Amino acid sequence: MLLLGIVLAFLYFSINPSNVDFLPKCPLYLTTGIYCPGCGSQRATHHLLNFNFLGVVHQNILYIFGLLILAYHSIIEGINFIFKKNIYNYIYHPKTPIVILIIVILFWVLRNIPYEPFNWLAPN
Repeated sequence: MLLLGIVLAFLYFSINPSNVDFLPKCPLYLTTGIYCPGCGSQRATHHLLNFNFLGVVHQNILYIFGLLILAYHSIIEGINFIFKKNIYNYIYHPKTPIVILIIVILFWVLRNIPYEPFNWLAPN
């Protein structure tokens, strides 16, 4: 599994998904022309691995939100494990999935409005 992750990271580091046709395309966008919440994530991964943080934001701002959630979770779990603490991880709060779902749905709707400033949320 780790080897697969390394191979995928190297693939997305070295190959820009905008320039090739063999990487998977978003089926929702291909069939309807509507951007899903994940549209632009492959290009965002390429930009992130090449330290182009502005490129990540231009492709999918929600990607940054997801990375922040993963970082928060990892830090809290790491602190609890290493220092034998019991810091509450708000990822496990019963309302957290609802809040995340609302954010994702709002992002999904807003990025498909073809007027400024909403079209800034669409992948470039």
